[in-house]
Amino acid sequence: MSHEAIQPRHDGIPQESETVEKLIHLALPVRLTHMQNGGRGATELSCTYDIHPRGARLLSCRDVKVGDLITVERGRHKSVCRVLWTGDSHSALRGQFTVECVEGSRTPWEDELRQMEEQYLPVIPIGLNRDSAMNSFGGKRNRRREPRFEVEGGADFAEIGGRSRVEGRLEQISEHGCLITAEDLLASGTGLRLVLNMCDVTIALRGQVRHTMENRTMGVEFHEIRQGDRPLLDYVLNRLRKPSTEDFADLEVVTEPSAAAAGERPLPVASPPAQALDPQNNGHHVTDTMSKDTAPKDNASKDSVSKNNRQLGRSTSRKRAALPLRPRK
Repeated sequence: MSHEAIQPRHDGIPQESETVEKLIHLALPVRLTHMQNGGRGATELSCTYDIHPRGARLLSCRDVKVGDLITVERGRHKSVCRVLWTGDSHSALRGQFTVECVEGSRTPWEDELRQMEEQYLPVIPIGLNRDSAMNSFGGKRNRRREPRFEVEGGADFAEIGGRSRVEGRLEQISEHGCLITAEDLLASGTGLRLVLNMCDVTIALRGQVRHTMENRTMGVEFHEIRQGDRPLLDYVLNRLRKPSTEDFADLEVVTEPSAAAAGERPLPVASPPAQALDPQNNGHHVTDTMSKDTAPKDNASKDSVSKNNRQLGRSTSRKRAALPLRPRK
């Protein structure tokens, strides 16, 4: 979601804080008309996933691309919206996309926004020990149980109950906390509400400052997450876990070259051993005589013939070692 989509509006809609617009996790039936070539295209029935004063997150079974124009209708109200983000087709967010209203006097869900308030849910499921789930953002004791990832993004935060808004830069994130760099930091132990913009999505959380450092960095522990944003946090973490294909673009796969390709001389091929000569048989090859006399006549006799040949070869070797290997006169 773009940065402009989270800017506050002073149009009479009650808001908890100036850090982010109110966003309600609510499923509302709507009619979508996909604009094609400046005209009306296909129409489908859909529903919202969450709504806010300038747009919504929707579900669709059609192929939606960033920049597409879609007319959203609910009852007697309709608005032309532009697609700002689409979910990864290989993730749990498949089919989801966010829109920003660009035409229309009012959003089709303005009444619901006025009547409802945001809901927050615990980041750590009820029943788990918070101390066991803390990560290294919590201070000097390194009790990290979950991996943390380097990430580039924005972080807007403010003290709970306060009206001042601080803009910072998101440096690292895990399932239970994050690391933020900013010019103005909050004191350790301060409760805050923050909005993280990363990987084309926006996530709102409540937490506590666990520690601050001299390099204008503070570690934040998450306590609650806005209802409907948990799938977005999981989407970001899963995306950061996967290595980028760009990291391997410059790698060259080298296979072991053959001897001929490397210009090396091929290894010599061992020649078969010289056949033994029997001086008492006028220099005839013993193996030739055996091959003629003991040629196997069927498959059943092959093993016995091979055994006889090996025995005869050993006896011939003993004779050759005992007799001089020179021709008889």
